[in-house]
Amino acid sequence: MTIQQTMERPQLLAPPPARPAPGARRDPLRPARHALALVRRGLLKTWRTPEALIDVTLQPVIFLLLFVYLFGGAVAGGTHSYLQFVLPGLLVQSVLFASVAIGVNLNSDVEKGVFDRFRSLPIARSAPLVGAVGSDVVRYVILTIVLMTTGLIMGFRIQTDPLQAFLACLLAIGFALCLCWVSVLIGLLARTPGAVQGILFLTMFPLTFGSNIFVPTTSMPGWLQSFVKVNPATHLTSSVRGLMLGGPVAQPVLYTLAWMAGILLVFFPLALRAYRRRA
Repeated sequence: MTIQQTMERPQLLAPPPARPAPGARRDPLRPARHALALVRRGLLKTWRTPEALIDVTLQPVIFLLLFVYLFGGAVAGGTHSYLQFVLPGLLVQSVLFASVAIGVNLNSDVEKGVFDRFRSLPIARSAPLVGAVGSDVVRYVILTIVLMTTGLIMGFRIQTDPLQAFLACLLAIGFALCLCWVSVLIGLLARTPGAVQGILFLTMFPLTFGSNIFVPTTSMPGWLQSFVKVNPATHLTSSVRGLMLGGPVAQPVLYTLAWMAGILLVFFPLALRAYRRRA
């Protein structure tokens, strides 16, 4: 084939994506459908790499066994009483630490060019991020089931009723989904996955250990109690304990919901802005 014939041969180019007419009505469910499609992508990715679930299967069990049998006698005078106290707190700690993974995974996807492909598709700008966060729900559900099942086998007993215990687990998962947007923002701003993990763990350790997860607030010095009382992890732990074991519920749940709304209102738009600037 000559050069002239090659130049005269019609080129088979993909047509550009169709744009809606100026007066056409936009589908309000379009972003939701795009997000659900990317949620399915995230679930398939998790299904094909089950080793990525170690932090929500083995890690919570190891923490529960270590804290109960190593510190139970020293802190509460017995393993059973400490199990009753610490399991709701460990549920909170586990979901907080599990939120680190989404930031690391997003940073890896951005570096590999996956989000460049998403940007070229005719989809809602928020769909890739919402889809990634939505697919994390399965991770938190698995974590909750594993931890609660292990606790029940070890002797943990719910003192209220199954409905309140279910609401406690639901509240913990909801808080983790809101906190995911902090992880998403760090994942989009940091340069490497290692940096994302380091920054987020540096943030999670004061939140978890500077709270009432492991010991009562009254056992701490006064200067530390000031931080513990405003720590969102403290309010979430008090809410979960109250719903599972009885006690004050209304005030800690109200504070927890306020923290969830504040985190979502601040970090969701910041994450979208960081995505537009980096992707």
